[in-house]
Amino acid sequence: MVTTARRGVGALFSAHPARTVVFAFAGVVLLGTVLLMLPIAAEDGKATSPLPALFTSTSAVCVTGLAVVDTGTYWSGFGEGVILALIQVGGFGIMTMASMLTLLVSRRLRLRMQLTAQAETRSLGIGDVRRVLLGVAGTTLMVELAVGAFLALRFRFGYENSVGDSAYLGFFHAVSAFNNAGFGLHADSLTRYAQDAWITLPIAVAVILGGIGFPVLLEILRHRNRARTTGRRNWTLHTKLTIITTLALLVIGTLLTGLLEWTNPATLGPHDVWGKLLNSFFHSAMSRTAGFNSLDIGAMHASTLLMTCMLMFVGGGSAGTAGGIKVTTFAVLAAAIVAEVRGEPNSVVLGRRLAPHALRQALTVALLGVGLVMTATLALLSLSDAPVDGILFEVVSAFATVGLSTGITADLPGTGQLVLIALMFIGRIGPITLVSALALRERTRRYELPEERPVIG
Repeated sequence: MVTTARRGVGALFSAHPARTVVFAFAGVVLLGTVLLMLPIAAEDGKATSPLPALFTSTSAVCVTGLAVVDTGTYWSGFGEGVILALIQVGGFGIMTMASMLTLLVSRRLRLRMQLTAQAETRSLGIGDVRRVLLGVAGTTLMVELAVGAFLALRFRFGYENSVGDSAYLGFFHAVSAFNNAGFGLHADSLTRYAQDAWITLPIAVAVILGGIGFPVLLEILRHRNRARTTGRRNWTLHTKLTIITTLALLVIGTLLTGLLEWTNPATLGPHDVWGKLLNSFFHSAMSRTAGFNSLDIGAMHASTLLMTCMLMFVGGGSAGTAGGIKVTTFAVLAAAIVAEVRGEPNSVVLGRRLAPHALRQALTVALLGVGLVMTATLALLSLSDAPVDGILFEVVSAFATVGLSTGITADLPGTGQLVLIALMFIGRIGPITLVSALALRERTRRYELPEERPVIG
């Protein structure tokens, strides 16, 4: 009976790799909730109630950054350490970390674990899993140490913090930035450093590198030496699409933020030209799924909030620490629109014809994302008296695991916070499980049904 039960549990988890990812993330969220509820985790030494602990744990594991309590003042050193560990586990991918531990212990990966790791890292081949896992670990460590050391030096010599405080501030923000979490140790996030490019730019670089996706980073590193010798970069279409779309959205977000907020006395207005450009760029980078802010989000114009919602919804690269529907999904949909407008039978991008199933998957992800955002917005509007633009901004920020907020998160009722918890969880694991499920459910039909075209538009 015991053997049969074990086989039943094993079948439950091995039937679909994405199912294992869901249960693993949920397990880490619950573990983090229990740890944050301990009296030692709070600064005042009192036990934290379940809802704030669950919200914080979910936000950390899902690398979002939304918070119902101030991270730097409410949580103790132990609590902040738990949050940092949850961020690292969530950003690295719980199943990726499990696969790495298996590799280090046994020096081999079974097929089941390889498939699970592939679902989380979006590796293109099972045989490349070991290289991908080691590359992910090495890249994560390298970026976090480099950015953390740079920030620590700036905090030490630029703001005269002690050596210990400087190191803690530097590495906490570096880990939070590379994992696109957006958790900070200051109540005002990074607004006090709005004019300090030595703080904001390294954080922006870490956010972009973490959000661009591990497959892209690894491919760039792998082809770097080849480019030196041959002068050619044979990047895949995925890498090209990710880089081009990311750069385009960064530029567009910077220009629109500067244009819309240039004279706003509560945001960019008091800054000089350099400060306006710096903070416009920083806001554009953070809108790509990192919750740091150097400007007061609640004081922005409604037009800027709507523009930010669009950037947040698109998000960053696949298989990285970013959220949203992903830039490749956006690029595929844009290519389909261009092809339809031109009357072309196929969607073509950079000299490559896109497979029809890629378009179907992109449409499914995007439309389900829109449906979730609209449903959650209606739910929160019925539960809260907050304005529509603030509610919509909060919902998109949660779904896209961004963490930017107009300041209404803590004021939402408990049921409203539960809605955001569900959105953060779905936003973190949803694209993984959805695309994986769609890929595995592909079937070959041995017959064709009669064709008929309904009126469109």
